[in-house]
Amino acid sequence: MDGITLGSLFDGIGVFPLAARRHGIVPLWASEIVKAPISITRRHFPDMEHLGDITKLDGGKIPAVHVLTFGSPCQNLSQIGNRTGLAGVKSSLFFHAIRIIKEMRDATDGQYPVIAVWENVMGSLSSNDRLDYAEVLRAFTDAGIPIPRSGRWANAGMVRGQGVELCWRLLDAQYWARPRLARRQRIFLVADFGGRRAHEILFKPRSMLQVSPAGREGGVPAAQIHRGPVIEAGGRIPIVRPFQLFRMRGAANDRYHVQFRDSFGFMNDPFPTLLAGAAYPFAFYFADDPGGGCVRFPTELESERLMGLPDGWTLYGAEGEKISSAQRYRALGNAIALPCADYIMAGIREVLGR
Repeated sequence: MDGITLGSLFDGIGVFPLAARRHGIVPLWASEIVKAPISITRRHFPDMEHLGDITKLDGGKIPAVHVLTFGSPCQNLSQIGNRTGLAGVKSSLFFHAIRIIKEMRDATDGQYPVIAVWENVMGSLSSNDRLDYAEVLRAFTDAGIPIPRSGRWANAGMVRGQGVELCWRLLDAQYWARPRLARRQRIFLVADFGGRRAHEILFKPRSMLQVSPAGREGGVPAAQIHRGPVIEAGGRIPIVRPFQLFRMRGAANDRYHVQFRDSFGFMNDPFPTLLAGAAYPFAFYFADDPGGGCVRFPTELESERLMGLPDGWTLYGAEGEKISSAQRYRALGNAIALPCADYIMAGIREVLGR
């Protein structure tokens, strides 16, 4: 299949379109309502149409696409959120994406989209006594999927129903690139409405593109960053210890001294998940000068690299305006790790390109 196209709902800063473009898939349109991410995405994808508020879209009237992606809001599903689940004000927007998929398929006699990709926090597997994820599966398949006898949803699985093959898998970004990224555990669900290829997209081993270097989208990996050992020009090796703040706070409340000390991190600890509303500090020092170290937060550039994004991806908007630090941190905390999206787009290109 030539000319594979993509539409991105809840687009954020365009990570799904970026991964798509890296694999020869053309991003046609995006839906987003936050001003700064829209401006960032317009800068990188000047030919991609922006459709605005998802609640006002009719899937039968917008351009049909082969691939439709959406990372719907997770605030009500996250383990650090209010856990109101799919009934929550933010996370209930999931059903607008499902509505748009059905409207598009009805308008195209079931031809488009061929593939849908949903991304969300791992808490979606357990929210509302695990009934929310059963509702997610039902929404895609139009079939009731019972909760497993174990009472828990597995971190990977597959169901088929009403002409769709659906697979999901928990991916942790820290294992998907070198240099190692931040910890970021996310559920990726792939629904194939045109065959039985979702398992090939999500479970088949394949080569990965390298993490993007500064200012470009492919080639050699980005410079080694926050994670040691990193050899600087002077030959010194910095030691980096990210703090595990949630563990630290719990240990402090319970007066668990050993756990509190362990919360300062070990050499092989991944950097904690980037959050939209907070940043984690880390300790940085040299082995030959521990007293000269410091405790600081990651910079915006380091945060981009922790997500596998090209350097400066969030620095400027469409008109060349600088994006504020607060907006960049928030956008990156809400974003998708590029290598995970890359892996899925490579699989989609492989099965649709036959």
